[in-house]
Amino acid sequence: MTHLIEITGVRHAYRTAKGPLPVLDGLDLAVPEGGFTAVVGPSGCGKSTLTKLVAGLLIPDHGEVRLHGSPVTSPRATVGMAFQNPVLLEWRSILKNVLLPLEIVPTDLSKSQQEDRARHLLSLVGLEGFEDKRPSELSGGMRQRASLCRALVHQPEVLILDEPFGALDAFTREDLWQIMHQLKAKEPFTGVLITHDLREAIYLADQVVVLSGRPARTQYTLDLPQQGPRDIAHLYTAEAAEQLAILRHQIEIAQGRTPAAA
Repeated sequence: MTHLIEITGVRHAYRTAKGPLPVLDGLDLAVPEGGFTAVVGPSGCGKSTLTKLVAGLLIPDHGEVRLHGSPVTSPRATVGMAFQNPVLLEWRSILKNVLLPLEIVPTDLSKSQQEDRARHLLSLVGLEGFEDKRPSELSGGMRQRASLCRALVHQPEVLILDEPFGALDAFTREDLWQIMHQLKAKEPFTGVLITHDLREAIYLADQVVVLSGRPARTQYTLDLPQQGPRDIAHLYTAEAAEQLAILRHQIEIAQGRTPAAA
């Protein structure tokens, strides 16, 4: 199996007035090309730091992060990112917000081709007809859909999702989960999802990695046998209940609430 993302023995600490604050400690993680990996763990354990390392926004103190076998030492144009806050620019239309990465990342597409691509993505997520609206004219879920389009418009090979659905209500969140499956089928990418929602993790991912408490290491990996798109009804099956129980137990271990098995 070819791993597009390889993280080996990564250690990282933040510099503070009181000295180094270790965040990651010997973390190992591999994401297959075309795969979708969800990363879960206790709050503050270093999940968002991990995404910055993959994106090249941070360089680890020790260890290595590689894409296609090449060390990541600077930001990569082949990585797209979406966050909990859509961070759309109010003075730009939704269409022009989506086009923003193409103003930064070199592309061979003409202006009309760029606009066609942005409109195509907006259509895929149900925002056709809203291209000329301002962000304040859209609901939270609609803004997050536009944010996903912006992250994908330059056709990145890696899409990093840092809790993009965490601030949404349950119904909107489930709707966006299904949209994510549709996007992955039509706009192939290798996904890394940071989330606190275990249901979200097993619905979207084919691999769930549990990080330990800070400084984090890879504590447990759950491979999900069901590949490809899932129906939301999957979350109410006995199989899903068993997967959730395993992950909850591992989170309790990471939080120090349950001792690990000898």
